[in-house]
Amino acid sequence: MNKTIRRTSVVCLLLVLALLVRATWVQAYESKALADNERNRRTLIDQYARPLGDIVVAGTPVTGSARTSASDDLKYKRTYTNGELYAAVTGYSSQAYGSTQLEGIYSHVLDGTDPRLKDPLGTLTGEQAAPGSVLTTIDPAVQKAGFEALGDKKGAAVAIDPATGKILGMVSTPSYDPSTISGTTDGDAWSGLNTDADKPMVNRALRQPLPPGSTFKLVVAAAALEDGLYGSVDTRTQSPDPFTLPGTSTVLKNENASAPCEDATIRTALQYSCNNVFAKMAADLGEDKVGAMASKLGFNDTERDVPVRAAESVYPSGMDAAQTALTGIGQFDVTATPLQMAMVTSALANDGVLESPHMVSKVVDAGGDTLTSYEDESSRRIVSSSTAEQLRGAMVTVVDEGTGSNARIDGAEVGGKTGTAQHGVANSRTPYAWFTSYAKDASTGKEVAVAVVVEDSDAARSEVSGNGLAAPIAKRMMEAAVR
Repeated sequence: MNKTIRRTSVVCLLLVLALLVRATWVQAYESKALADNERNRRTLIDQYARPLGDIVVAGTPVTGSARTSASDDLKYKRTYTNGELYAAVTGYSSQAYGSTQLEGIYSHVLDGTDPRLKDPLGTLTGEQAAPGSVLTTIDPAVQKAGFEALGDKKGAAVAIDPATGKILGMVSTPSYDPSTISGTTDGDAWSGLNTDADKPMVNRALRQPLPPGSTFKLVVAAAALEDGLYGSVDTRTQSPDPFTLPGTSTVLKNENASAPCEDATIRTALQYSCNNVFAKMAADLGEDKVGAMASKLGFNDTERDVPVRAAESVYPSGMDAAQTALTGIGQFDVTATPLQMAMVTSALANDGVLESPHMVSKVVDAGGDTLTSYEDESSRRIVSSSTAEQLRGAMVTVVDEGTGSNARIDGAEVGGKTGTAQHGVANSRTPYAWFTSYAKDASTGKEVAVAVVVEDSDAARSEVSGNGLAAPIAKRMMEAAVR
C-alpha cells in the first residue's frame, strides 16, 4: 500500500471512530437533555399521545383527558373537573404553556415517563409505561366550603389537620379554570389571565406573603412564654397604654381606645388585640428571640415544599428597637402566607408539635402500588405542652369573649386570633383582614387549623376586620372539617 493511501485510510478510520464516540456520547449522556429540551416536539407528542394519569381528591379524579381533533399530532389534552375549585391544588397542564404545581412536579409520573413506572420488559424495549396518579390530602367538603365562603373576594385560605400535617383545603380567589389553557389554541385565554389585574393564576395561599397583622401576636406570645418573660398568659405584663415606640416620639395606639390594655395579661391582650402589649413585649424580648421563635414555626424558610414550593414568610433582621416593636404587631417588614399562619395555629393545636404540612399523601403507579408516600412526614416540637395549652386557652377566650366571635361553632372548641394589617403608604389602601384559628370536636374526634386572608372585598373600609371578613370563612372551613 502506498503512503498516500495508507494516510487516507488512517484519517478515514479516525473520522469513523470520532463519529462512533460522538454517537455513543449522545445516546449515553445527552439523550435525556435532548429529550427534555423544550424545543423537542417529539417529547410533547409522546406526552400527549395517550390520556394522562390523574390527580385524585378523596378517591375521585379531578383531572382527565379528552381526545383532540384527528389532525392534531397531540392526541389528548388535559381536562379538569371543577377546575376553578381545585386550581390552587392542581395547577395547569398545557400543551402550549407547560405545567405548574402538582401537574408540573409529577409530570413524568402523570405522562408515564417516570423510570419507576417501567416493568423489566418495558425497560428493555423502551415502551412507555402506563401513567401513575397523584393522591392528594384535600378534603372536598373543606375545599368547597372555603371556595364558596371566599366567593368574589380576593384572598386565600389554608386548612391543616394538626395531628398529621395533611392539608385539607387550599383555596385562592379569584381562581381560573385550567381547562381553558390546556390546548394549543388558547392564546386569548392565556393572555387574558396574564393581564388580569387580580392575577387569578397566582396561588395566594402559598405564593402571596403579606403583613400578617395581629395574627403574629401569637408568635410573640409564644416567644415570651418560652423565654420566661412572663410566667403565664394570666400574668400581668408591664405595658403602658399608650406605648411610645423606643427611641422615637411615635405613640402606638390601640384600635379600641377603651379596651383594658394597660399592663394587660397575654390573655386579655389577645382578647382585645392590644397593640401596646405586644409591641412592648417584642421590644423587651428583642429581635433575636422573636426571630428564633418565628424561624422555628417556619418563617425565613426558603425551601418550604408541600410539595409545591411556598414563598418565604419573612421575619426581618437588622432592626432597631422601634422596628422590632412594630414586628410585635405583625407590621414593619413581617410577611406571611396563609400556609405559614395555619402552621402557627396547627402547632399550638397539636400540643406544641408542628407536623410538616403536605397536600399529597401518595404517588402511585397504574396498579395502585406506592411509588412515593408522604404519610409519615417529619415533625418537631416548637413550644412546650404548657405553652401550647395556655395559648389555646387564650385563643378560646378571643372567640368566646373577644374579637373572634364570628368563628364560634356550637359544640366545638374553637380558638382564634384576628388581624388587620396595614396596606399602602401610611395605610392609604384597604387593610388586609386576617383570621387564624383551630377547632376541635370531641364528639367526632376531628380537629383542624385554618388561616384566612382577605386582600380585597366590596366591604367599606370601616367594615374591614378579621372578625368581620375572615372569621366567617374560617368557620365554614372548620365546620366542614370537624363535623
